[in-house]
Amino acid sequence: MAGEKITVGVITVSDRAAAGEYEDHGGPALREVCTQRGWKVEAEAVVPDDVDKIQSTIRAFSAQGCGLILTTGGTGIALRDVTPEAIRAIMRIEIPGFGETMRMKSLAITPNAILSRCLGAVVDQSLVLALPGKPSGAVECLEFVEGAIPHSVKLCLGVPTSC
Repeated sequence: MAGEKITVGVITVSDRAAAGEYEDHGGPALREVCTQRGWKVEAEAVVPDDVDKIQSTIRAFSAQGCGLILTTGGTGIALRDVTPEAIRAIMRIEIPGFGETMRMKSLAITPNAILSRCLGAVVDQSLVLALPGKPSGAVECLEFVEGAIPHSVKLCLGVPTSC
């Protein structure tokens, strides 16, 4: 929700963007949405579609205090799409409702949403959301689940909640 004090890390997962062959649009689009909601983007990175690099960046952002880590890219079914596998290998738990909601609501926009492997998980002390690589898809999916984010982040950080 708007106004909640959430510290965010944004990770773009793209071989081409990491190599400088392609301008990253997903990360900046997510940064703008977070800023509009009063969330503080504390860390940003562009990494290749590489399990170790994705994992080390997520862990570094969590160690920096990012309660919410958003990844964009690598959630499809192409050969190099490994973001879900990278997250699942280091997560404490997966939160299926995030991925289910993102896919369900995205199907109203495009039939290709059925190919998405978006997910939500807890890694260390952070809520990690794996979002599509297309900027509009990343922003839409974040908006579909944003109502559950503040409470989820508090739980990940061990902050007492009223619910």
